[in-house]
Amino acid sequence: MEEDPTFPHLGESSQPLPRACPSRCSCPRADTVDCAGLDLRVFPDNITRATQHLSLQNNQLQELPYNELSRLRGLRTLNLHHNLLSSEGLPDEAFESLTQLEHIYVANNKLANTGLPLDAFRGSEAVATLSLSSNRLRYLPPSLPPSLERLHLQNNFISKVPRGALGRHRHLRELYLQHNKLTDSGLDNSTFSKLHSLEYLDLSHNQLGSVPAGLPGNLAVLHLGRNRIRQVEGARLRGARGLRYLLLQHNELGPSGLPTGALRPLRGLHTLHLYGNGLDRVPQALPRRLRALVLPHNHVAALGARDLAATPRLLELNLAYNLLTSARVHRRAFRRLRALHSLDLAGNQLTQLPSGLPVTLHSLRLQRNRLRALEPEPLAGLVQLREFSVAHNGLRVGDIEPGTWHELQALQVLDLSHNQLSFVPPDLPETLEELHLQGNRIGHIGSEAFLSTPRLRALFLRANRLHMTSISAEAFLGLPHLRVVDTAGNPEQVLVRLPPKATRAPRAGGS
Repeated sequence: MEEDPTFPHLGESSQPLPRACPSRCSCPRADTVDCAGLDLRVFPDNITRATQHLSLQNNQLQELPYNELSRLRGLRTLNLHHNLLSSEGLPDEAFESLTQLEHIYVANNKLANTGLPLDAFRGSEAVATLSLSSNRLRYLPPSLPPSLERLHLQNNFISKVPRGALGRHRHLRELYLQHNKLTDSGLDNSTFSKLHSLEYLDLSHNQLGSVPAGLPGNLAVLHLGRNRIRQVEGARLRGARGLRYLLLQHNELGPSGLPTGALRPLRGLHTLHLYGNGLDRVPQALPRRLRALVLPHNHVAALGARDLAATPRLLELNLAYNLLTSARVHRRAFRRLRALHSLDLAGNQLTQLPSGLPVTLHSLRLQRNRLRALEPEPLAGLVQLREFSVAHNGLRVGDIEPGTWHELQALQVLDLSHNQLSFVPPDLPETLEELHLQGNRIGHIGSEAFLSTPRLRALFLRANRLHMTSISAEAFLGLPHLRVVDTAGNPEQVLVRLPPKATRAPRAGGS
């Protein structure tokens, strides 16, 4: 076998000693050196040339010595996160000789465009990941490796992407520019147009007033949340026909912010996120394949018979914290949603359960409304419903009509908290595993309170009117799976003895 010069030898025995490891560092493998978190002020010496993965994060390095770095020609990963590197601390063509380098992490340092060597990141044609987030950059550094697949530039001060700065990066798949100072004038029609492999683009938390132009056709995720966008121009999205997730939360979209048909070209759109805008109705002519429409904290006051007709494949609909009233929710508003699993109408002004709910529902959230009653008819047929919340509605036991729970044959979680219930409602679903009754007026729990819920695992009775003698000793005897009972915050400390754990029944035919 050819002699390995990195191993010293003793005399004629030629028995190799363990590889040298820099002082205080650890070397868990022959190709790995870990010097993280040692408060190092100078680049460690004695790093073997066989090193492929070097971690120097969480130190106090202010510069990289070219001679020490350039001899590590087999290096594939270099982690310099959380140091004190300034632009002057990077030598010209710092990584030029590291032809195997694939991942460079220099986040949370002090790199600024001023003083940054023009060819600092030029060299290796293998670099796939470059992280420059949380520095002091004001624009994209020039001469970034054209081989890049992931580029992290979030949490800087970038206000401009110079023309052509990304023109050679045909392999770039992920680009992170969130938490910068980008404006419309800092981008142009060609900024992203040549990034034919780009799949993920995060421009959230900037100062953009419109959707960027020139979006590439391969883009799957576009994050534009927390900007200043007032209107979505359909023409800006026509190139991004492969878009699957469009996030526009916390912008300034008013009643005309999403014109009819603006998103129609996005035929494969899966999720549209519009949280925290000023829309007064459900956007019209949405892509038919849309699976998730997230519209909480807007100004939607009505649901017409056909407002949701264009999106029959919806799995998730979130209209929480809008201005919906029962009088303005059409009885056939949900008729076309034959695949819907999750419906969130919390925080509106509904006084009764909506009619025509899809029988496919798994989750129904109606907390913080003004419900006057729970009736069996609107819940009829919801045999797949697993979670149901009507917390914070002021409901009394008398407002829950007999048979309300009768068809909820799959219900596992029921939240009746923060109402005005004076005792545990009767005839709860047999499948129930989690029951929230906290914040009510329950002062007594009889021996038959949970006879209909033998699978109960968790019971929340916090902040009611219970005393030491309020709970019948037999109340929990038929609940072998019960493991959590929360009775804190009552007038007196209530101690509950849980039933013994259920024993596994012998298998049929077993000995």
